[in-house]
Amino acid sequence: MSSYSDQQSSISENNRSRVLQYLYHNGICSRAQIAKAIGLTPAAITKITAKLLAQDVIEETGDMEGDKNRRSIGLNLNCAKYHIVGVKFARSLVQIAVFDLKCNRIFMTDLPTVNEEHIPETVECIRNTVRRLIKDDSSIVAVGMAVPGPYLKDEGRTALVSSMQGWRQINFIKEFSDAFDVPVFVEQDARAGALAQFLFDPELSKGSLAYYLLGEGIGLGIIDNGAIYYGERGTATEIGHVSIDVNGKPCDCGNVGCLERYCSANAIHERLNANPGIVPGCESMTHAQACSALFAKAGTGDETAMTLVRDIARYIGYGAVTIINAFNPTCIVLGDIVAQAGQPLLDEVERVVLDRTIPEIGSNTRITLSTLPTDATVTGAAAVAITNFLEHPSMFFDVA
Repeated sequence: MSSYSDQQSSISENNRSRVLQYLYHNGICSRAQIAKAIGLTPAAITKITAKLLAQDVIEETGDMEGDKNRRSIGLNLNCAKYHIVGVKFARSLVQIAVFDLKCNRIFMTDLPTVNEEHIPETVECIRNTVRRLIKDDSSIVAVGMAVPGPYLKDEGRTALVSSMQGWRQINFIKEFSDAFDVPVFVEQDARAGALAQFLFDPELSKGSLAYYLLGEGIGLGIIDNGAIYYGERGTATEIGHVSIDVNGKPCDCGNVGCLERYCSANAIHERLNANPGIVPGCESMTHAQACSALFAKAGTGDETAMTLVRDIARYIGYGAVTIINAFNPTCIVLGDIVAQAGQPLLDEVERVVLDRTIPEIGSNTRITLSTLPTDATVTGAAAVAITNFLEHPSMFFDVA
């Protein structure tokens, strides 16, 4: 009996989720439109929406024209009423932001630059900051976190954080799952970024999407026909630790010639520090600041800076070739710090891809820059929580 009851509960939750997701992606709709679109009876939709209305998850918007000129009442997901906290962990950078369900940013702050010795203090600062936000904003219903990979999703920790190994000692589930009065969801940063692209850019919601994270590390998130690709322990698609040079630079992961050692923000900063004339004062900058200064100088036409940007883009292109050969995505989206280099970077990546892939495959893969803000990963952290809000409404409301 219990098994039957659990099955029915699961079916009911799935149907509620389908209604919420349809409203989320399509805006104001009538009950009849929803029923037709997701294949449920009008009676079932009426029952589901009645409970969602009672909890103020959705709202009626007044009369609208229905089929055969009949009048219907519009329904809309109450996106502005509910807020989400997104937390981005990026080695030395931690960002915390508050969004509504459509990811309109309400608040964002950067914590002080993180160093190896003070990671535990940073964790405590995150807890205190998020608690204050929740206390001051009763609309916050969830916290999403985006953490560096390779993230062991069942264990709650990152197996490796190159250039800042202290993060390996942090179990994100233990540190944060019970820290707040709202649910917490943790995801690997590139997969979180892929979710953000999928949720907030309708052009990317079909087919296979590869989000190529070019930040303090190099990451990859793959969504194929709506499903995230994880692998056995959640560490699949770690493109940053694919070797592009078997005799190359050693990496903290134990491999040599890892892509991350050539085109991450950290690697770019290393090169600038070794050649300080390119960006004077770069030694005292953060990784993101050094990259931004380089790209700005390249934008003025400075040949040395432009040459370095093209060289970085060439390595990013090698990674894109691997992504295409391994996953054959419909689209590759370049995002995060290094993507700020813009069109010159994209042009070089596309040139490398055309030179180094089978024409029928490479030419059919669209490569684009992210249209989300530079902080796409903190947006992605929010997207992780929003996805759970839409998929598991009974975690947030008494709608059973």
